[in-house]
Amino acid sequence: MSQPAPMITKDGRFAYEAAGEPSAIPLIFLHGIGGAARAWRQQLATFGNRFRAIAWDMPGYGGSAPLARVSIAALADALQQFIEQIGAAKPILVGHSIGGMIVQKWLVQSPGLARAVVLAQTSPAFGKADGDWQKSFIAARLGPLDRGETMQSLAPSLVKELVGDNPDPKGMELARECMAAVPEASYRAMMLALIGFDQRSTLKDISAPTLLLSGSKDNNAPAPMMAKTATYIPSAEYVELAGVGHLANLERPDAFDETLGRFVNSIATKA
Repeated sequence: MSQPAPMITKDGRFAYEAAGEPSAIPLIFLHGIGGAARAWRQQLATFGNRFRAIAWDMPGYGGSAPLARVSIAALADALQQFIEQIGAAKPILVGHSIGGMIVQKWLVQSPGLARAVVLAQTSPAFGKADGDWQKSFIAARLGPLDRGETMQSLAPSLVKELVGDNPDPKGMELARECMAAVPEASYRAMMLALIGFDQRSTLKDISAPTLLLSGSKDNNAPAPMMAKTATYIPSAEYVELAGVGHLANLERPDAFDETLGRFVNSIATKA
């Protein structure tokens, strides 16, 4: 697989990778907390022949400058600034995990700008800061760092916990590389940004065509929760990938691309 050259926006704030003609429909990929723009390289190769396929490094990742204060709202603002910097009018957005949360917030903060959205293995809410599940989730992920582990030392176990049955070996190698390269400060800030996130009340207002994509073995964004979420979005389609954990595009890249392709190609034919 050819490696796209890293690119930087004119203002120097955002790094990204891209494939395809600049005049094509923008298809923007947003990674999760342990990811990076390069986690989407197979998707850039797959979709760059029809779309302007773009993978964003979130602020604080890769070559993107960190935010002074990290919140889902601030990340959604940064996403809109990135979209404006690259001139990506009426994009299709594919948000994985926290990337999907950012997309949900962006839909509220920048209404009417999306051509379509894909919410991949994500949630409309993280819940209360003092909830038992939330506290244990944060503690399980930040506790090892507090005890002296590093992102590099934790990457193999973190990735192993996220995936389902028979994941693609090359995808897993890339997942571990991305996780190991996340700056600890960015990982901590993104984890804490989850606390209090709740867009359940705005799901009914999503007017863009929407695909919700889940994995049957995903413990972070369980399939039944995602299926229920789809019922609150007016023009939603729901697809569950059997045996897949939380990293669908890396675990089963071909199945992920096939499902995504059906959706985005249907959107493109209406353009």
